[in-house]
Amino acid sequence: MNLRKLIIVLLVALALTAAGIQYSLFALEKVPHVLAPLSTLLGFLIALFHASQRMGWGRAAGMLAATFSVSLTFESLGVATGAIYGPYHYSDKLGFLFLGLVPLIIPAAWFMMTYPSFVIADWIIPAGAAWRRAQVAAIGAAVMTAWDLVMDPIMVRAGHWVWEIQGAYFGIPVHNFLGWWLTTFISFGVFLLLGKPALPWRDDPQFDRFAVILFALIATMHISNAFLGGLGGPALAGLFAIFPWLFFAWTQMKRYMK
Repeated sequence: MNLRKLIIVLLVALALTAAGIQYSLFALEKVPHVLAPLSTLLGFLIALFHASQRMGWGRAAGMLAATFSVSLTFESLGVATGAIYGPYHYSDKLGFLFLGLVPLIIPAAWFMMTYPSFVIADWIIPAGAAWRRAQVAAIGAAVMTAWDLVMDPIMVRAGHWVWEIQGAYFGIPVHNFLGWWLTTFISFGVFLLLGKPALPWRDDPQFDRFAVILFALIATMHISNAFLGGLGGPALAGLFAIFPWLFFAWTQMKRYMK
């Protein structure tokens, strides 16, 4: 089986895992422990395999390294100082903590959503735009941050991390989202500037739609989780913040296929 076919299989597996999470929340009011990390693993593999097919293994590894190192560094500094996102700490529910600060699954989750955010932004920004790399990085960071509007309240409700102050956004400090944007923007900046890859790679819009589907699956799962968990406000915020970006990128791909 080639990697492109494997991506489709993994997307189906991710959709089934997401459906299992929704059923567990609705029928059992509790998600089996294995399903959440399984969804992250599947999403991570889809992102990595898609990146390898879109821009080669070397550049895919470069994006993974940039995202992993920047997100782990910023998250570690954030937990230790409270300066980037606000004062918070992780519980032990997500597994082993790097330096006793950040679960190692967190950088994997960053890459899982950072990569499709990059693909979405690559389609939104016109090919001939001035300062295109900076624009792709800025828009990609905005797409990524939109996901956190719904994801963060869910994870706090589940006890995966704890905010040590009562923030204005459903208990979360507003500048947390500025920290998310900055983390993603710098991850893209490291990848685009130090690796000096050429842009764009958008020669296969049909294939790139799989990256949009990946983002949409994860986002829809979290929006549904929020509604089922009584977090209607974050669910609506995520819905209206996320899907316009996905719709715009999808329609741009459709225009390119004509």
